[in-house]
Amino acid sequence: MKDPSLTLGIEEEYQVVDPETRELSSYITQILDADGQISVEGIKPELHQSVVEVGSTVCSTPAEIRTEVVRLRGEVMKLAAKDGRAILAAGTHPFSSWIDQEITPLERYLGVEQDLQDLARKNLIFGMHVHVGIEDREFLIDAMRVSRYFLPHILALSTSSPFWMGRRTGIKSYRSVQWRNFPRTGIPPTFRTYAEYEHILRSLVNANAIEDASKIWWDLRPHHLYPTLEFRLCDICTRVDEAVCIAAIIQAIVAKLWKLRRDNMTFRVYPLSLIEENKWRAVRYGVAGNLLDLGKERESSAKELIEELIGWFLDDVLDDLGSRKEVEYAFQIIENGTSADRQLATFEETGDLLAVVDRLVAETAEGIDVATGGTYGLRS
Repeated sequence: MKDPSLTLGIEEEYQVVDPETRELSSYITQILDADGQISVEGIKPELHQSVVEVGSTVCSTPAEIRTEVVRLRGEVMKLAAKDGRAILAAGTHPFSSWIDQEITPLERYLGVEQDLQDLARKNLIFGMHVHVGIEDREFLIDAMRVSRYFLPHILALSTSSPFWMGRRTGIKSYRSVQWRNFPRTGIPPTFRTYAEYEHILRSLVNANAIEDASKIWWDLRPHHLYPTLEFRLCDICTRVDEAVCIAAIIQAIVAKLWKLRRDNMTFRVYPLSLIEENKWRAVRYGVAGNLLDLGKERESSAKELIEELIGWFLDDVLDDLGSRKEVEYAFQIIENGTSADRQLATFEETGDLLAVVDRLVAETAEGIDVATGGTYGLRS
C-alpha cells in the first residue's frame, strides 16, 4: 500500500459586514460575473449573500497553508474594501439576524433552500474545512473511522460562535448547534470498507434523497471530487495562527494513523454515543471544560486531553512533518482561550456587541497587509 501524500487544503467562510452598522451585508452578487463566478481564483459564493468562501491550493505543509490563508484573506479584504465592506472570521455573527439575509441566486443554493426551507435560511453560520490527501480508499475509510475520536478535541480549539442574534447563548460553538439541524450531519457512522460507504451513498442517490455525495454533510467525510479526507466540524478560526494550528493537528493525526497502520496497529474505535458526548462538551465549553477520557473511562479537563493528544500521541510524527511549531500553538489556545472566549471577554468589558465585531475584524486581519489605498476595517 502506497504512503498517503498527506497534502493539505483549507476552506474558510468569511462574514461580510457593513462598516457603519457592523451588520452582515448581502454582498456577493456584486462581484459575481454572468456565470455566477468570481474573478479571483479560490474565492466563491455560498448559500447566503453575506458569506464569501475561499479554498486554498493544494499544499504540502502547514507553512504553505499559512501562506494561502494570508493570501486569500487579503484578496477578500481587497474585494470587500472596494465596496466599502469589511470581513471577519467567526462561526456566527454576534447580532445579525438570519431573517434579514438573502440567499445567493444560483441554482445550487436555491435548490438547498427549496429542499430545506427555513433550515437553510437559518443556516447563517461560518465554518472551516480541512482536507488531507489520502489516495488509498481503504486507508481513507480506516482513518475516517478512527479519527472520529479526536473530533471533539479539534472542535474545542476552534470555537468562535458564542453569540446568536444578539444573545449570549452560553454555548462556545453555537454554530455547531445550528448546523446539526441539517440532515446527514454530525459524527459519521463507522465503515469497515470503502464499499460499505459506497453502498450507503448509492442507496441515497438511487432513492433520490440526494443528487451526489456533496450533500452528505458529516463532520468527517471522503470528498466527492478529490482523494482527500475532509474534516468539516470546525468553527472558522478568527486568527490565522489558529487556523494553521488546527490544520497541522489534523494532518498529524492522519500521519500518525498511517504510521500505526504500517506497523499493523491502530487506535481503538469508540462507540458513537461516547464521541457524541465529548462533542457536546466541546460545543458547550470549548477548551475551558472537561472531556471524557474514553480509554480510562473518566472525566479529564479538555486542556489535559489536548496536551496528551499532542505530547503523547502525535509527538513522534511532528518533526518528520516539520509542523511542531504550528501544532504546539494549541498550547497557547488552551492557555489564552479561543475566539469564543475572547469575544465573551470583550462583551464583559464593554457590554457592546459592536465592540465584539470590531475585535473580530481586527483579529481576522492580523498579519495581513492589504494594500488597498484605503481602510478595510470598521469606522468608529
